[in-house]
Amino acid sequence: MNYVDKIIKSWATEESFINSTSSLIKWINELNSNTYVNIRECSINGSTFWFYDDYNGEILNRKRSFFSIKGMRRFKDGEFVGEQPIIIQPEIGYLGIICKEFDGLLHFLMQAKIEPGNVNCVQISPTIQATKSNFTRAHGGKLPTYFEYFENSARYEVIYDQIQSEQATRFYKKRNRNMIMLVEEKIEVYPNYKWMTLGQIKKLMDINNLVNMDTRTVLSGIPFITEHIDNKMKSDLYGLFKDKALYHSIFSTSQCEDLTKVYQLVNDYKMFRDVTVTTVPLNQLVGWKVDEYGVTCKTQADFMVRFYDIEIDGREVQHWSQPLFKAIGMATFGLLTKTDQGVRKFLIKLKDEIGSFDKVELGPTIQWEPTHYLYEDDEVEKLFRKRMENKEGILIGTILSEEGGRFYHEQNYNYIIEINENDLTVVPDNYFWVSFSTLNYLVQVNNCLNIQLRNLLSLIKI
Repeated sequence: MNYVDKIIKSWATEESFINSTSSLIKWINELNSNTYVNIRECSINGSTFWFYDDYNGEILNRKRSFFSIKGMRRFKDGEFVGEQPIIIQPEIGYLGIICKEFDGLLHFLMQAKIEPGNVNCVQISPTIQATKSNFTRAHGGKLPTYFEYFENSARYEVIYDQIQSEQATRFYKKRNRNMIMLVEEKIEVYPNYKWMTLGQIKKLMDINNLVNMDTRTVLSGIPFITEHIDNKMKSDLYGLFKDKALYHSIFSTSQCEDLTKVYQLVNDYKMFRDVTVTTVPLNQLVGWKVDEYGVTCKTQADFMVRFYDIEIDGREVQHWSQPLFKAIGMATFGLLTKTDQGVRKFLIKLKDEIGSFDKVELGPTIQWEPTHYLYEDDEVEKLFRKRMENKEGILIGTILSEEGGRFYHEQNYNYIIEINENDLTVVPDNYFWVSFSTLNYLVQVNNCLNIQLRNLLSLIKI
């Protein structure tokens, strides 16, 4: 079955006959109003589950499950680069979305989910969002709803199935399995779940902190270039695109056009740059202080670690405590885009981070943490900053959250900004102008595009 036309038609449909967009917003608002949530900072000394092992300098739990927090140092070409606390969670979890046709229109089954670190409690999440500890019931809770579909995915038409990285500035080599599957059988819709078109989800992304990070990373992987599209179908789809340059970026370009140059730089970095990361006890991090309330940088940092006592109605476990990485300020993630001979191109950048699975990935044009002001902008960043501050060419500008299961109130500015074809005729060696088809090819391979870039790609409108 060719699903590309079905997905694009769903992408172009911002209203559904099943659930209107206004009713979906009302649904989330009502859940936020009616769900009891009480989250407060606390001392780890009061926890019966989490503890700080002073001898090994590690925050962990009694079962040695879920995740732990250790110190990490990074060296590049023999020189010390930095140190920080980092989350160690080697298990691979599920982030998955079920989709189904209703009267010829593809819908996605989305969940209203509360995470303890969410800035607004309830956000629109994938059908399933489960760590390995969740679906092996390490915490004693129930199996995640709809888990049986993903456990038995071979029975269904899987559209997308790829293991992708998480935030490498907070996690060490953390990955999740991103999946989208098409199901034809009747599906019972449980409370806190609703059917939505892809266009509705994209429209809801315009609302600050409404669509969560896990939804965005899964949707970024929808494959458009792996199915054969004949000329008749292309002609039909062309009329659905308001952004004709985007249509040509998907369907009129070769995804192999830019790959040699991209892979050459990525592989040169992996082959010739000597990058070493070592775990160290938290109490040996020179620039950080550990106490019963968490881990804090002695100077300037983008986050701190804090312990929280958490009460949330309606979850498998309703009262627990855990550490969360608490944001200090807001980051900015951005893509510059231009139309080059009728084709939309995007400017991406080589990005190495302390927790990267294989040294380096491809990131967006801009990936500024809150402390970015400590560093000097290059010519690309200067142009982006000027356009952002003057509000010129902004195609997308929204505030969105990071994953609330490990991060507390971490939200970021997300921009896609259009520039003129001749604004950046020459870019530094670590940047590339690429088509959407190239990015769509690369996202079908694990650990190529980092999560910040994937999240920005998910915001693109037709």
